[in-house]
Amino acid sequence: MYIHRPTLKMLNNNRDKCVEADMHSNIQHDSFINSKDGTRMPQDCKTRVSGCNKRVLCTTYACDAAMNCEGEKLVMNLPSALPILFCSALRMSRSLGLFVGLMMVVGVASTSNFDQLFQPSWAFDHFVHEGNLLKLKLDNYSGAGFGSKSKYMFGKVTIQLKLVEGDSAGTVTAFYMSSEGPNHNEFDFEFLGNTTGEPYSVQTNVYVNGVGNREQRLNLWFDPTKDFHSYSIFWNQRQVVFLVDETPIRVHTNMEHKGIPYPKDQPMGVYSSIWNADNWATQGGRVKTDWSHAPFFVTFKNFEINACECPVAVAAMDNSKRCSSSEGKKYWWDEPNLAELNVHQSHQLKWVRARHIFYDYCSDTARFPVTPAECVHHRHN
Repeated sequence: MYIHRPTLKMLNNNRDKCVEADMHSNIQHDSFINSKDGTRMPQDCKTRVSGCNKRVLCTTYACDAAMNCEGEKLVMNLPSALPILFCSALRMSRSLGLFVGLMMVVGVASTSNFDQLFQPSWAFDHFVHEGNLLKLKLDNYSGAGFGSKSKYMFGKVTIQLKLVEGDSAGTVTAFYMSSEGPNHNEFDFEFLGNTTGEPYSVQTNVYVNGVGNREQRLNLWFDPTKDFHSYSIFWNQRQVVFLVDETPIRVHTNMEHKGIPYPKDQPMGVYSSIWNADNWATQGGRVKTDWSHAPFFVTFKNFEINACECPVAVAAMDNSKRCSSSEGKKYWWDEPNLAELNVHQSHQLKWVRARHIFYDYCSDTARFPVTPAECVHHRHN
C-alpha cells in the first residue's frame, strides 16, 4: 500500500491561530495520482490537519491499489526555538507527484510576501504596488527587475504572474535562478512578447558552468495575459524541472556518470525582470517594440520559495553538503520519488513536447552539427 505523506507549510501570517484545513476541494480530475504505480485515486480521498503551536497532529488519507481509502496518523513535536509556528497548512504539491514532507525545517524559506523574500534590483520608480499585487513597468526609458535577498540550493521556487496584455512585441519578462561569476549556473524562464492576437512564446534555458545555448521554445496552452498562472523551478541533485501550473514542460537530468556537468555546487538567487529585447525577442527581431503602446506592465503575486537558504559566508561546496540529505537530517527534495518524474508527469511532458514545443536546441543541426552530449543521453530533453 502506498500512502501519500502530508505537506506542512510554514505560515508567516496568523501565527496565533490554527484552523482545520480541509483539502477535499483540491483533489480534482486526474491530478491525484499514485506515483508508485500510476493508478488514479478516487475523489473522495481527503487530507486534514488540526492542532497547532508546538504539537501538530496530521491525519492523511490516501488510496491503495484496490482504490480503497486508507489512513495514517503522524504526530510531530516541533521545537520551541522555531521562529515560525506550523499549523493549518497541510497542502498538496501536485508539481512533483507527492507531498513535500516536513523533514528538515531550519533554513527553508516559504512565504508569499514580496518584501520578505525580494528587493528591487534596478529602476525602483518602475515598481507599482497595488494591494497584494506587484507590477513592473517597461517604458522607453527603462524596464525593472528584482532579486532575492538570499541564495538557495535545491528545492522549489514559484511565482504567479500575468503577462503584458495587447501588443507586447519586443518585450521580455524573465523569471530565473542564477549563481554568480563567469562559471555560473542558471535556470531561465523567458516570456517573449508578440503582436496582438499572436501567442506568447516561452523560452527556457539551462546554464552549467557558464555554458548555456540549451534553449527550448514552446507556445502555452492558454492565454497568459488574461489571468495569473504559476511558474516553478524544482531543483535537486537528480533533476531540474520547469513547471507551468504544475505541469512539467522541461526536465534537465543529472548525467554526471556520462561525464556531463550538472549544476549542483553553486547557490542561486531568484530573479525576475521586464526589459526591451526587440533585436531578437519577437519573430527573430523582425517585429520591434511599438512604444506608442507603452507603458507595458507585468503583474506578480504569490511568491513562494521552499528551498535551502545558504548563508553568504559559507563556501559553495559546504553549502552543497549542508543542503543535501545525510544521516541525521532529511530534506523533502531528496525524497526517492523526486529523483525522476512519475508516470503521470511523464505523460504530461510528452503531451507538451508533442503539442507545444516548436524549437529544441537538441534538434538544431545547423547550430549543433554534433549533437550535444546531454541530448544523446537524456530521456527528457
